[in-house]
Amino acid sequence: MSSAEQQVRTVEVPGAVLAVHRPVDGAADGREPGLFVHGLGGSAANWEALMGRLSGQVDGEAVDLPGFGRSNPPTDGNLTVSGHVRAVIGYLEASGRGPVHLFGNSLGGAVAVRLAALRPDLVRSLTLVSPALPELPPQRSAWPTALLAVPGVPALLRRRSTGGRDVEAATEDLLRLVYGDPDSLSPATRALAVAEYRRRLEVPHAMQALVGSARGIVSAYTERGDQALWRQAEQVEAPVLLVYGLRDKLVSYRSARRACAAFADARLLVLPESGHVAMMEHPEAVARAVRELIAHTEG
Repeated sequence: MSSAEQQVRTVEVPGAVLAVHRPVDGAADGREPGLFVHGLGGSAANWEALMGRLSGQVDGEAVDLPGFGRSNPPTDGNLTVSGHVRAVIGYLEASGRGPVHLFGNSLGGAVAVRLAALRPDLVRSLTLVSPALPELPPQRSAWPTALLAVPGVPALLRRRSTGGRDVEAATEDLLRLVYGDPDSLSPATRALAVAEYRRRLEVPHAMQALVGSARGIVSAYTERGDQALWRQAEQVEAPVLLVYGLRDKLVSYRSARRACAAFADARLLVLPESGHVAMMEHPEAVARAVRELIAHTEG
Protein backbone atom coordinates (compact mmCIF):
# COMPACT_ATOMS: atom_id res chain seq x y z
CA MET A 1 0.00 0.00 0.00
CA SER A 2 1.24 3.48 -0.80
CA SER A 3 2.26 5.66 2.13
CA ALA A 4 1.73 8.90 0.21
CA GLU A 5 0.37 11.58 2.50
CA GLN A 6 -3.27 12.41 1.87
CA GLN A 7 -5.24 15.56 2.58
CA VAL A 8 -8.86 15.12 3.57
CA ARG A 9 -11.74 17.54 3.31
CA THR A 10 -15.46 17.15 3.89
CA VAL A 11 -18.08 17.96 1.29
CA GLU A 12 -21.79 18.27 2.03
CA VAL A 13 -23.96 16.43 -0.51
CA PRO A 14 -27.66 15.53 -0.53
CA GLY A 15 -28.26 13.26 2.48
CA ALA A 16 -24.64 13.02 3.64
CA VAL A 17 -21.29 14.65 4.34
CA LEU A 18 -18.48 12.89 2.49
CA ALA A 19 -14.80 12.70 3.38
CA VAL A 20 -12.78 13.24 0.19
CA HIS A 21 -9.10 12.24 0.04
CA ARG A 22 -6.44 13.42 -2.38
CA PRO A 23 -2.62 13.36 -2.42
CA VAL A 24 -1.06 16.39 -0.75
CA ASP A 25 0.82 17.20 -3.95
CA GLY A 26 -2.25 16.51 -6.09
CA ALA A 27 -2.88 20.00 -7.42
CA ALA A 28 -4.71 19.96 -10.74
CA ASP A 29 -2.25 20.66 -13.56
CA GLY A 30 -3.93 19.62 -16.76
CA ARG A 31 -4.27 15.94 -15.85
CA GLU A 32 -7.70 14.44 -16.31
CA PRO A 33 -9.79 14.12 -13.15
CA GLY A 34 -10.46 10.73 -11.57
CA LEU A 35 -12.69 9.54 -8.73
CA PHE A 36 -12.18 6.29 -6.79
CA VAL A 37 -15.02 4.49 -4.94
CA HIS A 38 -14.22 1.70 -2.48
CA GLY A 39 -16.05 -1.52 -1.67
CA LEU A 40 -18.05 -2.90 1.25
CA GLY A 41 -16.22 -2.37 4.54
CA GLY A 42 -13.44 -0.46 2.77
CA SER A 43 -12.37 3.16 2.57
CA ALA A 44 -10.55 5.62 0.36
CA ALA A 45 -7.27 4.14 1.64
CA ASN A 46 -7.89 1.05 -0.51
CA TRP A 47 -6.97 3.11 -3.58
CA GLU A 48 -3.72 4.73 -2.43
CA ALA A 49 -1.38 2.33 -4.26
CA LEU A 50 -3.21 2.65 -7.58
CA MET A 51 -3.72 6.40 -7.25
CA GLY A 52 0.00 6.83 -6.69
CA ARG A 53 0.89 4.87 -9.80
CA LEU A 54 -1.60 6.83 -11.92
CA SER A 55 -0.62 10.24 -10.58
CA GLY A 56 1.11 11.18 -13.81
CA GLN A 57 -2.08 10.71 -15.83
CA VAL A 58 -4.96 11.15 -13.38
CA ASP A 59 -5.73 13.94 -10.93
CA GLY A 60 -7.26 11.48 -8.48
CA GLU A 61 -9.54 11.83 -5.51
CA ALA A 62 -11.08 9.04 -3.43
CA VAL A 63 -14.29 9.25 -1.41
CA ASP A 64 -15.34 7.49 1.76
CA LEU A 65 -18.91 6.36 1.09
CA PRO A 66 -21.49 7.37 3.74
CA GLY A 67 -20.82 5.45 6.95
CA PHE A 68 -17.33 4.26 5.93
CA GLY A 69 -13.83 5.58 6.51
CA ARG A 70 -14.12 9.12 7.82
CA SER A 71 -17.64 9.75 6.49
CA ASN A 72 -20.56 9.75 8.90
CA PRO A 73 -23.68 7.70 8.08
CA PRO A 74 -26.22 9.30 5.73
CA THR A 75 -28.67 11.58 7.51
CA ASP A 76 -31.66 9.63 6.19
CA GLY A 77 -30.11 6.19 6.81
CA ASN A 78 -30.18 5.33 3.09
CA LEU A 79 -27.35 2.81 2.61
CA THR A 80 -28.70 1.25 -0.57
CA VAL A 81 -26.69 1.20 -3.78
CA SER A 82 -28.87 4.06 -5.04
CA GLY A 83 -28.22 5.97 -1.82
CA HIS A 84 -24.48 5.71 -2.35
CA VAL A 85 -24.93 6.69 -6.01
CA ARG A 86 -26.82 9.79 -4.91
CA ALA A 87 -23.94 10.77 -2.64
CA VAL A 88 -21.27 10.32 -5.32
CA ILE A 89 -23.32 12.21 -7.92
CA GLY A 90 -23.80 14.95 -5.34
CA TYR A 91 -20.07 15.21 -4.87
CA LEU A 92 -19.34 15.33 -8.61
CA GLU A 93 -21.94 18.05 -9.07
CA ALA A 94 -20.68 20.04 -6.08
CA SER A 95 -17.04 19.79 -7.15
CA GLY A 96 -17.64 20.37 -10.86
CA ARG A 97 -14.88 17.84 -11.67
CA GLY A 98 -16.92 15.71 -14.09
CA PRO A 99 -16.66 14.01 -16.41
CA VAL A 100 -14.15 11.85 -14.51
CA HIS A 101 -12.34 8.59 -14.97
CA LEU A 102 -14.46 6.64 -12.46
CA PHE A 103 -13.06 3.67 -10.53
CA GLY A 104 -15.08 1.22 -8.42
CA ASN A 105 -14.28 -1.92 -6.45
CA SER A 106 -16.94 -4.43 -5.35
CA LEU A 107 -19.83 -2.35 -3.93
CA GLY A 108 -18.11 0.69 -5.43
CA GLY A 109 -18.25 -1.08 -8.78
CA ALA A 110 -22.03 -1.44 -8.55
CA VAL A 111 -22.25 2.23 -7.56
CA ALA A 112 -20.07 3.21 -10.53
CA VAL A 113 -22.15 1.19 -13.02
CA ARG A 114 -25.42 2.71 -11.87
CA LEU A 115 -23.93 6.20 -11.86
CA ALA A 116 -22.51 5.80 -15.38
CA ALA A 117 -25.87 4.59 -16.67
CA LEU A 118 -27.87 7.38 -15.05
CA ARG A 119 -25.39 10.23 -15.57
CA PRO A 120 -23.19 9.56 -18.61
CA ASP A 121 -22.26 13.24 -18.61
CA LEU A 122 -20.25 12.68 -15.43
CA VAL A 123 -18.16 9.70 -16.61
CA ARG A 124 -15.23 9.71 -19.03
CA SER A 125 -14.23 6.07 -18.49
CA LEU A 126 -15.07 3.29 -16.06
CA THR A 127 -12.64 0.92 -14.31
CA LEU A 128 -14.38 -1.86 -12.39
CA VAL A 129 -12.35 -4.08 -10.06
CA SER A 130 -14.37 -7.16 -9.09
CA PRO A 131 -17.66 -5.25 -9.42
CA ALA A 132 -20.59 -6.46 -7.31
CA LEU A 133 -22.92 -7.23 -10.19
CA PRO A 134 -25.69 -9.80 -9.58
CA GLU A 135 -24.33 -13.32 -9.44
CA LEU A 136 -26.87 -15.96 -8.51
CA PRO A 137 -26.11 -18.16 -6.77
CA PRO A 138 -23.04 -16.49 -5.27
CA GLN A 139 -19.97 -18.66 -4.80
CA ARG A 140 -19.83 -20.38 -1.41
CA SER A 141 -16.93 -18.29 -0.11
CA ALA A 142 -19.12 -15.15 -0.50
CA TRP A 143 -21.91 -16.48 1.74
CA PRO A 144 -20.55 -14.94 4.98
CA THR A 145 -20.84 -11.48 3.40
CA ALA A 146 -24.38 -12.18 2.22
CA LEU A 147 -25.25 -13.34 5.76
CA LEU A 148 -24.77 -9.77 6.97
CA ALA A 149 -28.16 -9.05 5.43
CA VAL A 150 -29.89 -11.74 7.52
CA PRO A 151 -31.69 -10.45 10.65
CA GLY A 152 -29.94 -11.54 13.84
CA VAL A 153 -26.54 -12.25 12.30
CA PRO A 154 -25.13 -8.71 12.77
CA ALA A 155 -25.92 -8.87 16.50
CA LEU A 156 -24.07 -12.17 16.73
CA LEU A 157 -21.05 -10.72 14.93
CA ARG A 158 -21.13 -7.67 17.18
CA ARG A 159 -20.98 -9.91 20.27
CA ARG A 160 -18.06 -11.83 18.75
CA SER A 161 -16.15 -8.66 17.90
CA THR A 162 -16.51 -7.26 21.41
CA GLY A 163 -16.05 -10.55 23.22
CA GLY A 164 -12.28 -10.48 23.39
CA ARG A 165 -11.57 -12.19 20.08
CA ASP A 166 -8.05 -11.44 19.02
CA VAL A 167 -8.05 -8.49 16.60
CA GLU A 168 -5.00 -9.87 14.81
CA ALA A 169 -6.81 -13.17 14.16
CA ALA A 170 -9.93 -11.40 12.92
CA THR A 171 -7.83 -9.22 10.62
CA GLU A 172 -6.07 -12.31 9.27
CA ASP A 173 -9.46 -13.84 8.42
CA LEU A 174 -10.36 -10.68 6.50
CA LEU A 175 -7.05 -10.59 4.63
CA ARG A 176 -7.47 -14.22 3.60
CA LEU A 177 -10.94 -13.41 2.32
CA VAL A 178 -9.97 -10.50 0.09
CA TYR A 179 -6.38 -11.24 -1.00
CA GLY A 180 -5.41 -13.95 -3.45
CA ASP A 181 -2.03 -14.48 -1.78
CA PRO A 182 -2.26 -13.15 1.79
CA ASP A 183 0.98 -14.89 2.80
CA SER A 184 2.90 -12.48 0.57
CA LEU A 185 1.78 -9.38 2.48
CA SER A 186 4.49 -7.43 4.26
CA PRO A 187 4.49 -7.00 8.05
CA ALA A 188 3.86 -3.28 7.52
CA THR A 189 0.75 -3.95 5.43
CA ARG A 190 -0.53 -6.40 8.04
CA ALA A 191 0.07 -3.87 10.82
CA LEU A 192 -1.89 -1.22 8.91
CA ALA A 193 -4.75 -3.67 8.40
CA VAL A 194 -4.84 -4.53 12.11
CA ALA A 195 -4.86 -0.84 13.06
CA GLU A 196 -7.71 -0.16 10.63
CA TYR A 197 -9.71 -3.13 11.95
CA ARG A 198 -9.24 -1.92 15.52
CA ARG A 199 -10.27 1.61 14.53
CA ARG A 200 -13.45 0.32 12.89
CA LEU A 201 -14.39 -1.54 16.08
CA GLU A 202 -14.29 1.79 17.91
CA VAL A 203 -16.62 3.56 15.44
CA PRO A 204 -20.20 3.32 16.77
CA HIS A 205 -21.83 3.29 13.33
CA ALA A 206 -19.38 0.91 11.62
CA MET A 207 -21.52 -2.23 11.90
CA GLN A 208 -24.66 -0.29 10.95
CA ALA A 209 -23.00 0.95 7.76
CA LEU A 210 -21.63 -2.49 6.93
CA VAL A 211 -24.94 -4.26 7.47
CA GLY A 212 -27.05 -1.59 5.76
CA SER A 213 -24.81 -1.57 2.70
CA ALA A 214 -24.70 -5.39 2.57
CA ARG A 215 -28.49 -5.40 2.57
CA GLY A 216 -28.39 -2.78 -0.16
CA ILE A 217 -26.27 -5.06 -2.35
CA VAL A 218 -28.61 -8.00 -1.78
CA SER A 219 -31.58 -5.79 -2.65
CA ALA A 220 -29.85 -4.55 -5.80
CA TYR A 221 -29.29 -8.16 -6.87
CA THR A 222 -33.06 -8.68 -6.94
CA GLU A 223 -34.05 -5.48 -8.75
CA ARG A 224 -35.77 -5.85 -12.09
CA GLY A 225 -36.66 -3.58 -14.99
CA ASP A 226 -34.76 -0.36 -15.61
CA GLN A 227 -33.14 -0.55 -12.15
CA ALA A 228 -31.56 -3.95 -12.77
CA LEU A 229 -27.78 -3.55 -12.62
CA TRP A 230 -27.13 -5.76 -15.66
CA ARG A 231 -29.59 -3.71 -17.69
CA GLN A 232 -27.89 -0.54 -16.52
CA ALA A 233 -24.53 -2.01 -17.55
CA GLU A 234 -25.92 -2.29 -21.08
CA GLN A 235 -26.72 1.44 -21.00
CA VAL A 236 -23.17 2.54 -20.13
CA GLU A 237 -21.67 4.56 -22.98
CA ALA A 238 -18.18 5.12 -21.59
CA PRO A 239 -15.31 2.71 -22.31
CA VAL A 240 -14.93 0.14 -19.53
CA LEU A 241 -11.99 -1.77 -18.06
CA LEU A 242 -13.01 -4.92 -16.20
CA VAL A 243 -10.52 -6.37 -13.70
CA TYR A 244 -11.04 -9.84 -12.24
CA GLY A 245 -8.84 -12.06 -10.08
CA LEU A 246 -8.94 -15.83 -10.47
CA ARG A 247 -8.48 -16.20 -6.69
CA ASP A 248 -11.37 -13.86 -5.84
CA LYS A 249 -13.50 -15.44 -3.09
CA LEU A 250 -16.29 -12.84 -3.27
CA VAL A 251 -16.89 -12.12 -6.98
CA SER A 252 -16.42 -15.09 -9.27
CA TYR A 253 -14.48 -14.80 -12.52
CA ARG A 254 -17.45 -16.48 -14.20
CA SER A 255 -19.12 -13.04 -14.13
CA ALA A 256 -16.47 -11.68 -16.50
CA ARG A 257 -17.99 -13.21 -19.63
CA ARG A 258 -21.40 -11.71 -18.93
CA ALA A 259 -19.83 -8.35 -18.05
CA CYS A 260 -17.82 -8.26 -21.29
CA ALA A 261 -21.01 -8.92 -23.23
CA ALA A 262 -23.07 -6.35 -21.30
CA PHE A 263 -20.87 -3.27 -21.71
CA ALA A 264 -20.78 -1.75 -25.19
CA ASP A 265 -17.04 -0.92 -25.07
CA ALA A 266 -15.27 -3.30 -22.68
CA ARG A 267 -11.77 -4.62 -22.23
CA LEU A 268 -10.80 -7.34 -19.74
CA LEU A 269 -7.82 -7.76 -17.43
CA VAL A 270 -7.57 -11.15 -15.70
CA LEU A 271 -5.02 -11.53 -12.90
CA PRO A 272 -4.47 -15.23 -12.07
CA GLU A 273 -2.88 -14.60 -8.65
CA SER A 274 -5.19 -11.82 -7.51
CA GLY A 275 -8.14 -11.85 -5.14
CA HIS A 276 -10.92 -9.31 -4.58
CA VAL A 277 -8.77 -6.16 -4.29
CA ALA A 278 -6.49 -6.27 -7.34
CA MET A 279 -5.81 -2.53 -7.09
CA MET A 280 -4.13 -3.23 -3.72
CA GLU A 281 -2.57 -6.59 -4.55
CA HIS A 282 -1.36 -5.92 -8.11
CA PRO A 283 -1.52 -2.12 -8.53
CA GLU A 284 1.14 -1.93 -11.25
CA ALA A 285 -0.67 -4.36 -13.55
CA VAL A 286 -3.97 -2.54 -13.01
CA ALA A 287 -2.29 0.83 -13.59
CA ARG A 288 -0.86 -0.32 -16.93
CA ALA A 289 -4.30 -1.40 -18.11
CA VAL A 290 -5.82 1.89 -16.93
CA ARG A 291 -3.24 3.88 -18.87
CA GLU A 292 -4.18 1.94 -22.00
CA LEU A 293 -7.86 2.66 -21.33
CA ILE A 294 -7.17 6.38 -20.91
CA ALA A 295 -5.14 6.44 -24.13
CA HIS A 296 -8.06 4.74 -25.91
CA THR A 297 -10.47 7.30 -24.44
CA GLU A 298 -8.31 10.21 -25.59
CA GLY A 299 -7.95 8.66 -29.05
